[in-house]
Amino acid sequence: MISLESVTQIYHQPLLSLVFEAQSIHRQYQPIDAVQICTLSNIKSGRCPEDCKYCPQSARYPTAVEEYPLLPLAEVISQAQAAKQQGATRFCMGAAWRNAPDGEDFERVIEMVETVAGMGMEACVTMGMLRPDQAQRLAQAGLTAYNHNLDTSASFYPEIISTRTYRDRLDTIKNVAEAGIQVCCGGIVGMGETEGDRIELLHTLANLNPKPESVPINALAPVTGTPLGDLAPIDPLVLVRMVATARILMPRAMVRLSAGRDRLSASEQALCFLAGANSIFASDKLLTTTNPSWQEDKDMFAKLGIVSKELV
Repeated sequence: MISLESVTQIYHQPLLSLVFEAQSIHRQYQPIDAVQICTLSNIKSGRCPEDCKYCPQSARYPTAVEEYPLLPLAEVISQAQAAKQQGATRFCMGAAWRNAPDGEDFERVIEMVETVAGMGMEACVTMGMLRPDQAQRLAQAGLTAYNHNLDTSASFYPEIISTRTYRDRLDTIKNVAEAGIQVCCGGIVGMGETEGDRIELLHTLANLNPKPESVPINALAPVTGTPLGDLAPIDPLVLVRMVATARILMPRAMVRLSAGRDRLSASEQALCFLAGANSIFASDKLLTTTNPSWQEDKDMFAKLGIVSKELV
């Protein structure tokens, strides 16, 4: 167990010292100048019964998000092939459900996982709460990772979501880990939380057993119609601090620079990479929000001398 006091001390270091420590650890455990490209597909959109205040896919908020049922397998295969051609090695499939369904929809997701894994890509799914038996089925299908973010600290969580508890989230993470699937678990900054909340989130993540193999660090993408739609963008240096602290606490994890990249300059992203981020989500859209284009990311990689991380 790492103490909350230790995490606080790491997080509050002078930024340059924090980034130096994170980069030193990064070089011990991770390939240098290599960043994994992931793509996230919205395989089922909108009409979610949850009340997550940041999410335009909640049925409770008047957003202009496109609504559609689970995509046909052929369309998902086409998206995965296109992403692979662009250099993505991980294909993530997100479905706006409160919990993973049973019956035909679940069987269709299983088929998608088998197909993506069969293409030689890492397959990741996020579709809400998951029972142990569902996790086992996904593992058998070849699922690499299951994403289930904690979003924020346990203290601030009730301010953001009331329809699902923090314990519910931890239970799903436990079910995923026990099935032998990699845990992809991170959070969102810029939702009105305090610095203490960010530190508490990192403390919780670092003490998960096993530690998450994948840690997405998201900046809130405010969407009109949601309760958090009017919030100002977070200072990019907060993201740098989050990434660096995550890298020090979880040296073997993939730290993924996720939502909110469209508001970061190449220089700000470079600082995040220096702090230990070694993965991005690339594609023109990130679920329902904007994202840098493939070409913008290729230009940035060329400018920084970054190569796409290949699967081992």
